[in-house]
Amino acid sequence: MRRLPPLTAIEAFVAVARLGSVKAGAQELALSPPALSRRVQTLERFIGRPLFDRRHQAMVPNADGERLLAQIAPVLDQLSDALAGLTSAAEVVRLRLGVMPLFASQRLFPRLGGLRAAHPELHLDIDTAGHAMTRLGEGLDAVIALAREVDPTLYARRLDRNMVYAIGARALVEGPNPITRPEQLADLSVLIHRDMPDTYSTWRHAAGLPEIEPVAIDHFDSGGLMLEAAAQGLGVAFMLESHFEDAHDPRLVRLFADIEVESPYSYWFVCRPRALQQKPVKIFRDWLLANLRQEGV
Repeated sequence: MRRLPPLTAIEAFVAVARLGSVKAGAQELALSPPALSRRVQTLERFIGRPLFDRRHQAMVPNADGERLLAQIAPVLDQLSDALAGLTSAAEVVRLRLGVMPLFASQRLFPRLGGLRAAHPELHLDIDTAGHAMTRLGEGLDAVIALAREVDPTLYARRLDRNMVYAIGARALVEGPNPITRPEQLADLSVLIHRDMPDTYSTWRHAAGLPEIEPVAIDHFDSGGLMLEAAAQGLGVAFMLESHFEDAHDPRLVRLFADIEVESPYSYWFVCRPRALQQKPVKIFRDWLLANLRQEGV
């Protein structure tokens, strides 16, 4: 049997040739750029000639690279499909999903019964740890992320558009000195989620009150705990409309309801482009988009 180069070197070559740069290829394969470059160089040494014209940060296949890509890329895709087919034949497919805890509890888990009924073969491994997008391809197949925008080398579908709400305890509006004017924020603490650091600044600028400074700004990495802190009267939480509406917490009220501010943050479904060819990713993506669209989320 003729000796072949490492499959990892072939995979690296195809990723760089298709995406046009080592950086994009490294993101696709969840490698560091130097590690990916070494794999490409391994293939070039095996063949005995360069496969790319290197132009600053771009990597353009030369004539030999184009010919090799045309011959081996379809074979690599067929190999991937064959492995996916074996997974399908086992009648159980598994998705490693990164998701923020508040989205999971408010908007995903109430609908998972429908997903299981429609696709009993699909099983989810749920990961709520931070920095999910950086772990795509390395522990995670797909993520539901909260972000302003998504790296253009990734596949991303926006799941919603939201407003920024000032959310506080009902006692703030029903007590002896009700909070009715934004200027009164100067006497209160503001609660901010670390993944949405600009919610308060966006809100106060849109309200035409950029100079308002609260007593303190407290940061959280849990949306659920932020809502509880607001309900306990520990401060005013600047969060999304959906966070407030889906909480269904009678202890909470929206403050300053006459101020409408569009959020710079949205929820996104994100994965690597190649992952869309995997059955569990495609099943979940299609179900999620159809379900949220049907329910007007």
